[in-house]
Amino acid sequence: MSFLRTQSGKPSTINLVFVGLIAISIILASYTGKMEAVTQASVDAAKSSVQLAIGLIGIMALWLGLIRVLEAGGLMLTLAQWLKPLMVRLFPDVPPTHPAMGAMLLNISANMLGLGNAATPFGLKAMVELNKLNPFPGTATNAMCLFLAINTSSVTIFPLTIIGVRAAAGSTLPAAIWLPTLAATTISTVVGVSVATWLGYKDKDYAQSFSESSVLKTNTLRQETDTEIDSPPLVPPPERKLGGGYDLDREEKETEMEVIDGDHGLDTEESQNFEHLLYTPGLLSRLIAWGIVGAFLGAILYRGFNSENYWEFIRSDFLAHWLLPGLMLFIVVYGLGRGVKVYEAVTEGAKQGFDIAISIIPFLVAILVAIGMFRASGAMEGITVFLGPYTEWIGLPVDVLPMALLRPLSGGGAFGLMSEAIERDPNSYSAFVSSIMMGSTETTFYVLAVYFGSIGIMNIRHGLIAALLADFSGILSACLLAQIFWVG
Repeated sequence: MSFLRTQSGKPSTINLVFVGLIAISIILASYTGKMEAVTQASVDAAKSSVQLAIGLIGIMALWLGLIRVLEAGGLMLTLAQWLKPLMVRLFPDVPPTHPAMGAMLLNISANMLGLGNAATPFGLKAMVELNKLNPFPGTATNAMCLFLAINTSSVTIFPLTIIGVRAAAGSTLPAAIWLPTLAATTISTVVGVSVATWLGYKDKDYAQSFSESSVLKTNTLRQETDTEIDSPPLVPPPERKLGGGYDLDREEKETEMEVIDGDHGLDTEESQNFEHLLYTPGLLSRLIAWGIVGAFLGAILYRGFNSENYWEFIRSDFLAHWLLPGLMLFIVVYGLGRGVKVYEAVTEGAKQGFDIAISIIPFLVAILVAIGMFRASGAMEGITVFLGPYTEWIGLPVDVLPMALLRPLSGGGAFGLMSEAIERDPNSYSAFVSSIMMGSTETTFYVLAVYFGSIGIMNIRHGLIAALLADFSGILSACLLAQIFWVG
């Protein structure tokens, strides 16, 4: 945590952004005679931000409750198994059976499902384990930089929270962002992985030093092992114990083994926390689950072939009105087939959604008040006039520009701006672009500070460059894909 401690006395980037917006707004308003408008904007924005957060409680509770069904059913572990062959190729410096590989697989799988809260602990565990393979403490390895890039650009399969916000605001096509968001995150992930891999390969000095250090470490390990075999201790070393005879060494080994992908698949302490939500499903449960899936697929085919244009039905009707209920049905049926107590899981996850919705109120109030004052002072209008001709080239509305700039700095602030755009006009192009952008980018500086800071990395090498390029490609892809998928 030394990196975080060294930075604790300095203001964060989002702090500078907030202070700058407030200062510019008030100073500009004092010269232009818009002080009354700025004052009113601060009061109105504070009220509306709280109302916005309260309006999100229901939808956040619903979808985080449904996501808990996927967690309890083990979908995250299944994704991890599918990703393992690819991860072994991407991280040649990490042994396939090392705990770091298991933690990274679970982290990426959680991110793909939109489970940010579950992904962070796995990500921190992965960094700790990767640091054990690091021959140069304080310097990021190629594996760390690549893992960071993947985290800031992870493919999102289900942007359920954003779809839910759009539906709650009255959007006629709430789920229309699904395909462009999936495509944009795929592009940003490919860019992030490619840049991180290429920059790591180009760093010949580090590669040579890493190779020499690894060989030295391996030889030292072999010598120690040979010595232990030739001269076994007459008395076994004492076990470290805590009060009550607690075997700390054994607990560390068990915890380590839980994240290793063994013959029986990935397992973690996290998955065992869902035992109270599980039961052994019988044949009847599985038959019912498959029957429901078949009935729903049959309904899609029936409605599609009975419409005038099948592909138009898929694009307009299915994506607009069928996808959201379809996802809900898939989650419920998945839980039924996997032996999840669906109702109990949904209500348990809903409590977490309630807590999250309440916790974002301070972030919403701070950033929306600052943005509201900035607009009322006339500063936003000036930026619009200046940058409008340039941002329109890539399909980025000027009123979405603040969110694009804020996204790498503050997840809460960017979420607030996206929510405000949706509330203002849920069917507007600005709301559509901001929704895709929110689902296809990440809070890069936060991830960098938390992940690298947790293990004291001071020299981040090419980690930040790869992550920011992934973010930029995600923003650019969101704008271009929005123009393709926008139906007005």
